[in-house]
Amino acid sequence: MADNVYDAIVIGSGISGGWAAKELSEKGLKVIMLERGMDIKHVTDYKSTNKDPWEFPHRGGRTQQMIKDYPVLRRDYPLNEMNLDWWASDIDSPYTEVKRFDWFRGYHVGGRSLMWGRQSYRWSDWDFEANAKEGIAIDWPVRYKEIAPWYDYVEQFAGISGNADGLPQLPDGKFMPPMDMTCVEKDVAARIKDHYKGTRAMIMGRTANITKPIQERTNCQYRNKCWLGCPFGGYFSTQSSTLPAAMKTNNLTVRPWAIVTKILYDKDTKRATGVEILDAQDNKTYEYKAKIVFLNASALNSAWILMNSATDIWPDGLGSSSGELGHNVMDHHLGVGASGLVEGYEDKYYFGRRPNGVYIPRYRNYFGDKRDYLRGFGYQGGGSRQGWSREIAELNIGAAYKDALTEPGNWTMGIGGFGEMLPDHSNKITLDKNKKDKWGLNVLSFDVELKDNELKMRKDMKDDAIEMLTVAGVKNVSGWDGDGTPGRGIHEMGTARMGADPKTSVLNKWNQVWDAPNVFVTDGAFMVSSNCCNPSLTYMAFTARAADHAVSELKKQNL
Repeated sequence: MADNVYDAIVIGSGISGGWAAKELSEKGLKVIMLERGMDIKHVTDYKSTNKDPWEFPHRGGRTQQMIKDYPVLRRDYPLNEMNLDWWASDIDSPYTEVKRFDWFRGYHVGGRSLMWGRQSYRWSDWDFEANAKEGIAIDWPVRYKEIAPWYDYVEQFAGISGNADGLPQLPDGKFMPPMDMTCVEKDVAARIKDHYKGTRAMIMGRTANITKPIQERTNCQYRNKCWLGCPFGGYFSTQSSTLPAAMKTNNLTVRPWAIVTKILYDKDTKRATGVEILDAQDNKTYEYKAKIVFLNASALNSAWILMNSATDIWPDGLGSSSGELGHNVMDHHLGVGASGLVEGYEDKYYFGRRPNGVYIPRYRNYFGDKRDYLRGFGYQGGGSRQGWSREIAELNIGAAYKDALTEPGNWTMGIGGFGEMLPDHSNKITLDKNKKDKWGLNVLSFDVELKDNELKMRKDMKDDAIEMLTVAGVKNVSGWDGDGTPGRGIHEMGTARMGADPKTSVLNKWNQVWDAPNVFVTDGAFMVSSNCCNPSLTYMAFTARAADHAVSELKKQNL
């Protein structure tokens, strides 16, 4: 538009940014979506999606040069040659670790909506009320009944497959038909339900993989290549879902290579006037003006933008008046669980490569159970048969080896825990004024760790996993408690929490920055607690709700 003036600016193009762009443009606003990285076009830019492992130079693995160039990404599965370009460069975009934090980022159009795990669960009132009941941090300013209609709304557009399981701790939603459990999973689930008298349940995962066509998307093809981009649109992403809807309105402009460095603030009107960006390619500075700004750069980068938007009024950044900006960093702690062998199903197999698993919802500190820690955990996992890539020590060469690989291996069953992390003011990020990135911008410094509550919880996460698999008849069960480093869950939350009081929160109940009410933050930054289940569906619901409120307030001329 003329002079870079729009009705709304959306910063970030991931799960929540895509939703903000869709909702605002469909409501008639002229919107620009700013993304700091490259553009990725749906289908045509999914370069690896139809390749087989043997078509990659290193069979999809990692090289010594990659290990050298990506010292953070190497810590876990993201470092591989299949979609390396979709992960942010550790060299170009470093950060400081006062305490270790594994930060895995995607700087491109679509963000991590292209690589996410797709597990999609509603929160219950138990989750929204927990802080208040236990005296932890601050109370959520909303309850489930306020968010339920928005869960309905986003589920039906995104396409969430799952069962209506009737569990009080995990509300049912507007689901597409569920994917099927394997025969082993069904039997293990039945034995767990029977042994624990219904107080524990193993259900089919609720996932943003569609099981029937929706919009212009074809149902999931069971290829299990989701993190390479799906040419069928079989899972929800910005590219497959929200971006096409927004572009149909002719109200959206997408601007890649735009690093938003600050939100511009007018101290007289007490409103944001727009943003300043640094072009990631030509290193020139540009300004965009708008009536409202939606900040969706991810929980950590959104806090960075707010902190970098310091003024003489707010020397610690826009939204810093409460002293909570950058604090209360949360993630889910994982890397703990159990697995074993399952006998007696040698004549059974399953269809395709299901990109989904089973889920065991939280049961600790529920139903009369009381532990020496607060909150709880859930498990994700599954039962399957080992394939051709297994190692057979006795048959490592020759015809017998090749013959053995034509037959499926043993059935295995495994579950891994996802534990809730409590909000804690001391878990924080700050600007490191002494270290800069490729573009000369100050980087984030991380001072985040698991506290005593999470460490106590991990013992149960391991012991319970072993016990449940054992009572379900799984053999040779072994547990593990590996790396629970914060960041590993890739569910960063809490750096600009919402609340009812501007003295203790950064945002109000509508996701508006108290200090600049025409700025909305609807990614993981707004979260007041973390629950133990995947948070992305909640980001979607709150984003749609905030966009509706923003347009309503604009019409009333309150912004």
